[in-house]
Amino acid sequence: MSGRVDNPLGFPPVETALAEPNGLLAMGGDLSLERLLEAYRHGIFPWFNPGEPILWWSPDPRMVLVPGEVRVTRSLAKRIRNGGFEVRVDTAFVEVMRACAAPRPGAGGTWISPAMIAAYTRLHAAGYAHAVETWRDGRLVGGLYGVAIGRMFYGESMFSREPDASKVALVHLARQLERWGFGLIDCQMETAHLASLGARTLPRAAFTARVAELVNLPHQPGPWSFTE
Repeated sequence: MSGRVDNPLGFPPVETALAEPNGLLAMGGDLSLERLLEAYRHGIFPWFNPGEPILWWSPDPRMVLVPGEVRVTRSLAKRIRNGGFEVRVDTAFVEVMRACAAPRPGAGGTWISPAMIAAYTRLHAAGYAHAVETWRDGRLVGGLYGVAIGRMFYGESMFSREPDASKVALVHLARQLERWGFGLIDCQMETAHLASLGARTLPRAAFTARVAELVNLPHQPGPWSFTE
């Protein structure tokens, strides 16, 4: 790890990130709009527990989903068609973040602190952070949020209060991003759940090279509305 992040807003080269813990690049700095955007433009994201210094990460390899490669099983396709879900976007950003922050069975505390919620709400107000929401009968039952710069989307967290509710949101997001010409959805760390939906790993060098292309394409500012 290269050390602390201070002013100006620059970060150490991602190649200097630690192998263990995988991807730890730097610590310190703040969660200002400008610093977060600078981080995401280089494929760097913050992740830290409340009470700790801000930690910045660039894992190797990186789990990604190409929007056109989202895998929809027959059962999931049936849930999308007949499950009674309504998918909205950017109508309940803070509620989605709070739901992602809620305690989960078998898990410890959350990293989505009030400071993180405030920081990403600022990103949302500036048109960079977005929430995809799954609703049933007027109740928020699942969703996800993330950050978009250019034609790159960084997924941050997702939640479900009903089976498949977050998967429904992700499929709708992937299909819309494909229509808009987005190249990648960053999934950060490798999980079997994401792999089942078509995500795969990229070496960090390949990931950052692709990010450098995508973040410089025309931006799709928020609030978003999806087309079918």
